Amino acid sequence: MNFVAIDFETANRYRDSACAVGIVVGNENGIIDEFYSLINPQTRFESQNIYVHGITEQDVITAPTFEEVWPTMQGYLHNQLVVAHNASFDMSVLRASLDRTRLPYPSFDYLCSVMLSKLVWPGLPNYKLNTLADLKGIMLDHHHALADSRAVIELLVQAMRDNNVGDMTHLLDHHALTCGKLFERNYKTPKKLKRKV
Repeated sequence: MNFVAIDFETANRYRDSACAVGIVVGNENGIIDEFYSLINPQTRFESQNIYVHGITEQDVITAPTFEEVWPTMQGYLHNQLVVAHNASFDMSVLRASLDRTRLPYPSFDYLCSVMLSKLVWPGLPNYKLNTLADLKGIMLDHHHALADSRAVIELLVQAMRDNNVGDMTHLLDHHALTCGKLFERNYKTPKKLKRKV
């Protein structure tokens, strides 16, 4: 079963200001395919965002707009299992960008790798992506959208190995997690099911 990691960087505090996207396709064996693009958000950059990811207005002058890059992104996401680290952020960036451009939502299931990591490796001091990458020996150029997505795929592969399961379906079942869903102009968040005693 394939799954797709996505990560956005934003130009400012507003969710519709995506300035970079990284998408990585993987399965239980690792990375299969990847896509990266800078995005011209057609809005201002704020210094605190530049400090985090290093992308400036100059970097995106010739980059495609969200509308221009969306057809490629949609091909990776539609009807897939999509995973993001702190999915509430990345899903809100996607929804806000689609709303601003009046593009239809794709349909897909999604998971938060923070939520999953807390179940797979309980008791860690925090569940930041760089903390988990260090713990699991994963190379990470943190806050580069493609590098972050690669790290998420590698974390999922490690989670399957650490739980002795062969695919994502069994990993989710093992931890009683249900996927969130994105669908036209709406969404449901991922949930941990209560096990019957």
